[in-house]
Amino acid sequence: MLADLGATVVHVDPPSGPLWDSPANATLNRNKLIVKVDLKTQEGLAEAQALISEADIAIENFRPGVLGRLGIDFAALRKVQPKLITVSIPGFAANDELRREWRAFESVIAAASGVFTDMGMNRVLMGATPFFTPLPISSAYGCLFAAAAAVLALQARERSGVGDQIEVPLASALMEGLAWNSFAIEDLPARYKMDRRRREIARRREAGLPMDLSYDALHKLLDPFYRNYKCQDGRGFYVVAAGNKFHTKRILQLLGLYDELVTEGLVEGSAWLPSDEWPSDTLLGAPLPGEWPEKIADRMQAVFLTRPAKEWERMFEEARLAGAAQRSLQEWIEEDHTRKAGLAIVVDDPVYGQMIQPGPVAWLEESGSAMLTPNPRKWVTFEEALAALSATSSSRPQALSAASLNGWLDGVRVLDMSNVLAGPQSASYLARFGAEIIKLDPVTPSFSPWIVISAMISSRGKSSTLVDITTPGGRKVFERLVKSVDVVIWNATERQVQNMALDPDSLRKINPQAIFCRIDCFGGVRQGSLSDRVGYDDLVQTTSGIMLRFGGSMETPEEHAHVGTIDLLGGVGAILAIGVALYQRGRVGRAGRPRTSLSAVAGLLQIPFWYDYKGRGPFDEPAGPEARGYDALTRLYKSACGSTVMLSATERDMSRFAEVEGLELLADVPKNEWTPFLTEAFGKASAEEWLSRLHAADIGAAICDTLAALRSANTRLADGTPGTEQGSYSFATVVDHPSGYAVTQVDQYAIRPVLGKVYDLSASEKFGASTRNVLRSFQYTEAAITELIAVGAVSEGWSREFLPR
Repeated sequence: MLADLGATVVHVDPPSGPLWDSPANATLNRNKLIVKVDLKTQEGLAEAQALISEADIAIENFRPGVLGRLGIDFAALRKVQPKLITVSIPGFAANDELRREWRAFESVIAAASGVFTDMGMNRVLMGATPFFTPLPISSAYGCLFAAAAAVLALQARERSGVGDQIEVPLASALMEGLAWNSFAIEDLPARYKMDRRRREIARRREAGLPMDLSYDALHKLLDPFYRNYKCQDGRGFYVVAAGNKFHTKRILQLLGLYDELVTEGLVEGSAWLPSDEWPSDTLLGAPLPGEWPEKIADRMQAVFLTRPAKEWERMFEEARLAGAAQRSLQEWIEEDHTRKAGLAIVVDDPVYGQMIQPGPVAWLEESGSAMLTPNPRKWVTFEEALAALSATSSSRPQALSAASLNGWLDGVRVLDMSNVLAGPQSASYLARFGAEIIKLDPVTPSFSPWIVISAMISSRGKSSTLVDITTPGGRKVFERLVKSVDVVIWNATERQVQNMALDPDSLRKINPQAIFCRIDCFGGVRQGSLSDRVGYDDLVQTTSGIMLRFGGSMETPEEHAHVGTIDLLGGVGAILAIGVALYQRGRVGRAGRPRTSLSAVAGLLQIPFWYDYKGRGPFDEPAGPEARGYDALTRLYKSACGSTVMLSATERDMSRFAEVEGLELLADVPKNEWTPFLTEAFGKASAEEWLSRLHAADIGAAICDTLAALRSANTRLADGTPGTEQGSYSFATVVDHPSGYAVTQVDQYAIRPVLGKVYDLSASEKFGASTRNVLRSFQYTEAAITELIAVGAVSEGWSREFLPR
């Protein structure tokens, strides 16, 4: 990603080449010079140190302490080069005494972090847990967090002259990505537990019933406005409108169902009232009772069967509604929009020839086009690599005392105009480094109160203000806010932005030095046929093939997780883009326009198989609920105690298996019999015993854990610290949360600088709680504020309670 953004990057491989030999390396190493260095020799060590001496940033992903034992000590190097920024990306945290020495392959981290057990209620009800997914989620989150951290530290160095030493454990980055899946609210009102899948899980557990629902039976439990429908051509079409009463109504109108459902009792009203004040329990935009969900879904299904999926896609786009036809990854790669928008690019790789690869993850609008024609990877000599770094050494500011440093973003002010998850989360990520965040929302909510639940995660560290920017008084407040900030964030399509007069040119007239970051669903560097289509996380899963991969076929598409597979990843992509823009402004005084999209970051989730070239094999990577792994050596195995062990090894490890009790004879077994041999062997000892034996031989393995167990074992009372000292897993409970409920959430701890401060963020406040304070900061009098409230230009809340009961 840094190379795509213009950095001169030298990639160091061992003499034998990369451990992971995959066509994906052509993507991962594009725009890079590759040099082979043997760190186990004095000559190689001297070469590595020479390369680092010419670098601004040095990145490594060994286990904690390994690089130091090889002779490269980042702390010692930084004493000589105080302007150096170092980034370590271990599997588990250096302060995780239990796991830091584990051989932390992607699947090991996923198993230990609850991914194979908790990535969706569907799999629980199907009895398909633990399961295997080939999506490298921890690597996707880890690499984005690491790249963003490097750039934020770089822009901070422009002011301080001092670099930093940073650790980003993959397990911690993953847990932040799963924040929406792992939080807990004590005594949450029943109206927020209306997901019928959740109720069915609880019912079956209480009654001791098996989790054995079929795909069709499970599908009937889904919300009718958040699920897949089969179309006339047999292709699925995914609808996302749950929680937005305007979208829900317009979808029913488009399908010709609204009037008849109103006649039968569906009513409109405010779901933000306490439920005992609703005009009816069949309230549009609220969870529907009894047989209503199935009744609506059946009628919607009947209508969807009258047209092919692509026609529905066109109709939804024209109506500006969120829906998309199911596609495989191969279809997405070949999609006209993907190519035109720059979400897929062509690179002439020296090994695979003309190759289609995923496009940039984050970019600046002014220079994004240059990123669409990257140089292919190139192998060079040490002398050539050193010369390239030397030729591009940046002029670095005079170093100050490290004691003068605080947060990387101290003094930076941000206006967050985004909604739901990706945009708001990006601003919250900035807050942990010292940025002041003002959250701006409309005076009337379009989403149902479930948005408050997501805001408990994404609105930490923010001041919430409600303003109607379409009114004269509200527009003046908005313009004062824009004049006062360094960064503005919104998540909207270009068409939406233009319609609201929020385009960068209009805003630049208000504040020419402000950085305007936009996040959307399907956008790329260039305009494509889907660029102005509204969408959410699930629709990117739909179009990019993730749902088909997880579900296993066009007949059984399945969301990869009920929330957050891509959304929060988009938030991290935005902070990378914003960091680049802040660095550019600090270097040359120009305020760029940072961009990312959910579709752009989704490419990271399928990097191991997101490519095409002449002669490529079939797109047949592991898929569906029956997937257990890649092969016999990277696979889930049931142990004697009933727990499941994830084995993660390669054929290079065969000599190590000879040291493992019970597996000494594996090398003598024919390769096609490894799976039954290992299945029988794992069934003869407990999971803990197997973990002990395998780790003693330095073989990758982990027991499949659950998010609930990890949260229970790693939660403390909120103590004013961000959790960076707590190991790979860290949660905090805020007992006196402004909502009135005790809330437990994963910490803001994935990025761990040595010098830059990471702030513990204040709990999310009620929407509108800071409206008066923000207006007072602009010298509005109490009388003027009261008048603005009276005419609806601003508001102090969407509801009487934080969480309406």
